[in-house]
Amino acid sequence: MTAKTITRTEISEAIADKIGFSKQRANQILETVLEEMIQGLIKDGQLKLSSFASFNIHKKNNRIGRNPKTGQEVMITPRKTISFRASDILKSRVLKGGGS
Repeated sequence: MTAKTITRTEISEAIADKIGFSKQRANQILETVLEEMIQGLIKDGQLKLSSFASFNIHKKNNRIGRNPKTGQEVMITPRKTISFRASDILKSRVLKGGGS
């Protein structure tokens, strides 16, 4: 099974249809929400959305890895990654198949 990509346009259209806003206004709302989430993550290094999930920035140090094709050791440079952890409520809804 391949994952379906949901576009911002599809989300904006769903907001517009369900709430009755214009597509342009729904898109503005979506972009504002996403930007607030990004800025919160940048500022605090974590973001928690109650009953949904938490996002955390993790710093990874230098480490030695291996090229899987050649087996040669290579230095992996330090970097930041973002983790996503679903809330128990989200997990439960997904595992039950959706519905509110």
